Amino acid sequence: MANAPRRSRRTAKTPPAHEASKEELLKYYKDMLLIRRFEEKAGQMYGMGEIGGFCHLYIGQEAVVVGIHAAMKKGDASITSYRDHGHLLAAGADPKVVLAELTGRASGISKGKGGSMHMFDTANHFYGGHGIVGACVPIGTGLGFANQYRGNDNVSVTYFGDGAANQGQIYESFNMAALWQLPVVYVVENNQYAMGTSVKRASAQTELYRRGESLGVPGTVMDGMNVLEVKAVAEEAIAKCRAGKGPILIEAKTYRYRGHSMSDPAKYRSRDEVQKMRAEHDPIDQVKKRLLDAGHIDEDGLKKIDAEVKDAVAAAAKFAEESPEPALSELYTDVLV
Repeated sequence: MANAPRRSRRTAKTPPAHEASKEELLKYYKDMLLIRRFEEKAGQMYGMGEIGGFCHLYIGQEAVVVGIHAAMKKGDASITSYRDHGHLLAAGADPKVVLAELTGRASGISKGKGGSMHMFDTANHFYGGHGIVGACVPIGTGLGFANQYRGNDNVSVTYFGDGAANQGQIYESFNMAALWQLPVVYVVENNQYAMGTSVKRASAQTELYRRGESLGVPGTVMDGMNVLEVKAVAEEAIAKCRAGKGPILIEAKTYRYRGHSMSDPAKYRSRDEVQKMRAEHDPIDQVKKRLLDAGHIDEDGLKKIDAEVKDAVAAAAKFAEESPEPALSELYTDVLV
């Protein structure tokens, strides 16, 4: 399972590689590094008992959400499942209020009542964070319908995992989106193991980008560890949706370095497999190499960026630790009856 992500011969035509400027490369590097350092801190705080409940880290998958958000415009919506910290940060959320939410504080982005799996940032058009496997897909389809109904050109980017790919509600969503030609880009983040079972053991059709073919949803596959390829593929897919050509499904071949959640010892794969992926396909290291090879920055410059990112994450942790917990009266607010 540790082979490099590769395209199938049946994939859609690949767009030209995205040629990134120095400024773009630096932004990708900083955005991915922020997610990486944030998640490392979240894992540390979970181990210290400062974060409770479930906690699913995004370490290794940073290129997917950073590349796709680089292709989106203001007004485009995004929605995902419970591995959502990186998605929130990529959408533009303040790391302080995200970490405050993880620690259950009143200053958290969901007032400390959503926790790791249920965070929302409607100001940045991020609609969750959903704990039920696959539940975000029909909601994301509804966001696409809302945009079509309102007559704007906004697109709904709807993420789900390879484990959710076998859920029936996803095919109901595909059918509706294709029938009404909704502006939805479905992104299956195939990190190869779902909750702990490899795709090959769980899926009869392992080319997940083909899952919508019978319903008229075209698909394509990309190397989700390469932020430049992600940006290029997402740009083309989003442009088609924005032009009224209906939904599209993208399979992002990616890899998570940590377990499914903090309670997962990940004994279903070897340490060597994980180390090989990190050494040969790490998304942050790939951009780092491009920056150095092009002479855009030197090692000292990269160390400075890393220090700045670590300082921002440390400030977020301090903010979270010093924020009060929600008042008991909050039990009765934001409840729909």
